[in-house]
Amino acid sequence: MSMNVGSGSGSGDPEVLMDINTTPLIDVMLVLLVMLIITIPIQLHAVNLDMPVGAPPANNIKPEKVQIDIDEASVVYWQGLPVSAQELEEKMTVLAQMPFQPEVHIRPNKASQYKVFANVLSTSKRKGLTKMAVIGSEQFVQ
Repeated sequence: MSMNVGSGSGSGDPEVLMDINTTPLIDVMLVLLVMLIITIPIQLHAVNLDMPVGAPPANNIKPEKVQIDIDEASVVYWQGLPVSAQELEEKMTVLAQMPFQPEVHIRPNKASQYKVFANVLSTSKRKGLTKMAVIGSEQFVQ
């Protein structure tokens, strides 16, 4: 360790220090930190919920399911019966207007054309069907 005892110039004036005094800066930062800690609300690890008491009401409406199959020849089947693109669109229009839309399950074959499957999906979206499911996708895993 070394110590500066005097100025090297020989005069009695002390040297001018060019360092910034950080003590007031640290004091201000500590005051701000204490204010921050005091003003932050205590966080609770529990969530208070008002849950209903008793048994929930029974759901008497059973969801209807509509099965749409696409075979290896890219023929579309509605509930087991072959349909054309126009008939498929008409049937989807009827489904979309129902008060409780049924679930529509689409099961494409691995060998079918993608454009037929994409047409079924786009028709359902255009008609406003929201409860759609693609089933049988495990056949596409290799």
